Amino acid sequence: MTFEQARAQFPVLERIAYLNAGTFGPIARATHAAVAAELERDLREGRSGTPYFGRAMEMRAHVRAAVAALIGAEPGQVALTSSTTDGCNIVVAGIGLGAGDEVVTTSDEHFGLLGALGASGARVVVVEPDPERIAAAVTPRTRLLALSQVLWTTGRLLPVRELRAATGVPVLVDGAQSVGAVPVDVDGIDFLTVSGQKWLCGPDTTGALFVARPDELRVASPSYFSQVAYAPDGSFTAREGAARFEPNWWPAASLAGLLAAVGTRPAWAFDRAAATAERCRSLLAEHVEVIVPEERATLVAFRPVEEAAALVERLFAAGVHVREIPRSGLVRVSCGWWTSDGDLDRLVSELAR
Repeated sequence: MTFEQARAQFPVLERIAYLNAGTFGPIARATHAAVAAELERDLREGRSGTPYFGRAMEMRAHVRAAVAALIGAEPGQVALTSSTTDGCNIVVAGIGLGAGDEVVTTSDEHFGLLGALGASGARVVVVEPDPERIAAAVTPRTRLLALSQVLWTTGRLLPVRELRAATGVPVLVDGAQSVGAVPVDVDGIDFLTVSGQKWLCGPDTTGALFVARPDELRVASPSYFSQVAYAPDGSFTAREGAARFEPNWWPAASLAGLLAAVGTRPAWAFDRAAATAERCRSLLAEHVEVIVPEERATLVAFRPVEEAAALVERLFAAGVHVREIPRSGLVRVSCGWWTSDGDLDRLVSELAR
């Protein structure tokens, strides 16, 4: 598949320089068609009966397998969630942190991760997002490293696997800005959250959680999917694998949509996105201060001359979609495998006005 053929899957790109996949990715025609077909089926046939539920459960298994293939996991290590926040809450609650425990995180984390830490009862140790500082903050009381693989603020890539190996402390990886954007391999890490609607370009409220050893994590918030048998007092026999952590039902349309979205990804996606992000940094550097981490992914952050929120609104009105990072003064550009040189030229042209 050529770049032009792959890009043509996204009608929105015909009009808009869509540079905000770090929030929501663009929707492909195949994804839309898959969602529409399932909704039409629901409209005509209803949402009940053994065939309906059997098919939905089979589709759930297919989605787990598709996500597992993306991150180098086994399907039994993957739970379906509705967001990265879901995954973070499942892990933090399941570990059972208390007042005598510590968690090490960074100053650049998203609230989707921080909220779970703040509610855990543990002491949250916040350091700058530097590998040496993260490792140095670990004490005998540290029970968890909670880190983004790619920081949502600057696009910095953190060596999560190396930190896990160096410290010996379990690591919860927020993969919202990495899965689908850069190569991800879960070998050597404990937990990884996945966002379906960002770089995977799937439907809203789709996501997943990787759990390396499901039997060792407590089911702190059981759902109907957690059990294969239960008693009147609420005690239950847990399902096999990470599926026991699944908190909610997914509509068949969402299942089909995410499967279709994953299927739109060309083999060269990662290489193209990385090269495009570097070109973006080079072009922007002629006009603004660009944040260039030593290890970086496909998010590009810059400090504009004008006020960040006002610039984002001005660019949006001109058909260039980026976002502001609150309280930082930064504007963030998401460079996907579908991003063209023309998209970047539009961004720079409008920025220079």
